[in-house]
Amino acid sequence: MNKKLPQLLRPNVRLYFLLLIAFAVSTFFGGGYSRLLAGIQGIVIILAALYLIYATKRRTAKLLNYLESISDSMDLTVRDTPLPVLIYNSETGEIIWSNERFLAITGLQEPFFEKNVASIIPGHSWDWLLEGKHECEEPVAIGDKFYHVFGSVVLSDRDYLAMTYWIDITEYSKIKKEYEQTRLVFILLQIDNYDELFRGIGAKEKSAILSDIDDKINAWITDREIYLCRFDRDRYFLLLEEKNLGEIIADNFSILDEMRSCVGSLGIAATASIGIGKDGASPIENYRHASLGLEMALSRGGNQAAIRNRHGFEFFGGRPQAIERKTKVRARVMASAFGELLTDASTIFVMSHKTADYDSLGAAVGVCCIARSKNKQARIVIDMKTCIAGNIVEKIMARPEYKDVFITPQEAMLAADKKALLVIVDTSRQDKVESKSLLLSCARIAVIDHHRRTEDYIDNAVLSFNEPYASSASELVAEMMQYLVDIDEIMKCEAEAMLAGIVLDTKNFAVNTGSGTFDVAAYLKRAGADATSVKKLLQSDIKITTARYDLIRLAELYKGDIALAVSQSEHCRVSIAQAADELLNISGVNASFVVAKDGDTVYASGRSIGDVNVQVVLEKLGGGGSQATAGLQVQGKSVDDIAADLKKAIDKHVGRR
Repeated sequence: MNKKLPQLLRPNVRLYFLLLIAFAVSTFFGGGYSRLLAGIQGIVIILAALYLIYATKRRTAKLLNYLESISDSMDLTVRDTPLPVLIYNSETGEIIWSNERFLAITGLQEPFFEKNVASIIPGHSWDWLLEGKHECEEPVAIGDKFYHVFGSVVLSDRDYLAMTYWIDITEYSKIKKEYEQTRLVFILLQIDNYDELFRGIGAKEKSAILSDIDDKINAWITDREIYLCRFDRDRYFLLLEEKNLGEIIADNFSILDEMRSCVGSLGIAATASIGIGKDGASPIENYRHASLGLEMALSRGGNQAAIRNRHGFEFFGGRPQAIERKTKVRARVMASAFGELLTDASTIFVMSHKTADYDSLGAAVGVCCIARSKNKQARIVIDMKTCIAGNIVEKIMARPEYKDVFITPQEAMLAADKKALLVIVDTSRQDKVESKSLLLSCARIAVIDHHRRTEDYIDNAVLSFNEPYASSASELVAEMMQYLVDIDEIMKCEAEAMLAGIVLDTKNFAVNTGSGTFDVAAYLKRAGADATSVKKLLQSDIKITTARYDLIRLAELYKGDIALAVSQSEHCRVSIAQAADELLNISGVNASFVVAKDGDTVYASGRSIGDVNVQVVLEKLGGGGSQATAGLQVQGKSVDDIAADLKKAIDKHVGRR
């Protein structure tokens, strides 16, 4: 490098010297004073050449000393290292120097001084050096080879220079990729509605449907090198390699759609849930991941796939409505277990999500009624400032049985002990509860929720009654009340509070409504609930009503059948939700989204009466809910940002419909 460096630093002035010499010679043959002038020109040319040689040597010496000073600070001599080395300005990206080994790996014949590092290695980010890291986490590709890059940033004079060393790991990368592609993946596939599908049909028809299901599953795995085994009447086990999983994901789990073509004599289509386990330290852990994935898919309503790896969950599918379970066995079992928890508890707290609404309050009141039947007093943890069902709270607080029942999270923290039971209603997400501190403080937790489960669900509950088929949390609590409370023990205000929650969440029994919803409504009617009183409880004031129609006027059709309204003005979250409900009354609209801000928080409400799963859409943005009703609240982002993200999520979801 020492021999070549002067050549690299010396300007390419040979042509200019030749021109000057030619000019001096022509002047010499001009005669007279021209010869004297030519002699002077020759002397000047010789002096200029000598100065150029001298200046080049000085620059070479300075640069070598400069590079040596950098290498000394890193305990490595740049010129003698066997590794490829690249030095560039960390602020401008301008390449300062490289050795011959780095020049060789780029395949270039000439040095690239003063070029930008991005032009030599396009697409690679150098932020890791600026963040103080000394090695790049991801391999850097140059041509068909991969390199592990080490480096650091040093201050020299007034510039911050980045010195990088490159190690060829091409062979290691190939082995790593092969290892990752051949890792085992476990899949559990379950027919969601096995009992409903085969109820009331003969053995011959049942055999034909099962054969049709088996044929579709076998066709799905054909040419994919997947081992298939049916190990229960409604369960299948699949074993495959990671490279085959990529094909299945790219296919968007087409078996979920194909299964619905298998229809029983009663017109019920077969649906399936899939749990995938990967990245486990052992086959046992992979199977455990697959079981958790299947459980998560079922708890979110079924007819979808959930991948569980060491980082968390990833979901696919989930477009149709959740399947209603006709059997009352689960509700009866849950009621029995819940009753025992209430009996054993020293103190009972009921807490819902932040900004309590009619459904969460109705479910909480129902839990209080069940606790009273066990001679226990349950206390409702609520923030009165953010509650949007204040009229129901006032009506209930007028009853002597509810004196001192409504308490703040701070009061609950002071009253909690080792045997305290915390009942979470209308949510199962840890970060959405009224008080996360209270959640972490209680060892015994019961969850009653109708929303589709998300990745951050409360996983340490001793009882979890999570049913996405239910219209509301009030419906689930009322189902348990039928086995735990005499109908005469239910107060009129309690029955009306629960019915109000059901009416609001079902949009007057129009969506998310099954036969069980009407059974519960009839039960609450017999308990004293008055439909007219419930209607009055749900009335909006004139301000909210006019705000709702202001939002509706902003709505535009997106993707043909989706109404989208975006407002830069401030609106209360109630008017935002009501506007989304109202938009579904427009002919041709199958789903609606409304985005607006309330204070420093941006809210988005989604509603659906078609095959658009608004929960899947808003879940991509950090929200949640159910297939027909979902919401989102975000701080630190603008309305335009949320609207743009929402459109991207809709585009992705609609593309899979």
